Amino acid sequence: MARLDFQGIARAALPYLPMLCARWLPQGRRHGREWCCGSLSGEPGTSCRVNLITGRWADFATGEAGGDAISLAAAIHRISQAEAARRLADMLGISQEAAPRG
Repeated sequence: MARLDFQGIARAALPYLPMLCARWLPQGRRHGREWCCGSLSGEPGTSCRVNLITGRWADFATGEAGGDAISLAAAIHRISQAEAARRLADMLGISQEAAPRG
């Protein structure tokens, strides 16, 4: 089985973060460089924030946090990081596999 390219998938997702946040956290709103909502369920509020430039995110009400779109997807959908990476790569139409080490 090929290794997942977590860094490549996360990097490729960065330009799509505003669209992904609008889809995953539908009642949130963009405030400058951040997407703000009430929680990882996506209701209105400001205690959950996603930096749309770096991908870092935190839900300050629960203490959950992560550094990229993969960890965000995993937290929102309550799935593993590997499954989140696979789904995100499929959604974006990009390769999931890391280049072989040589």
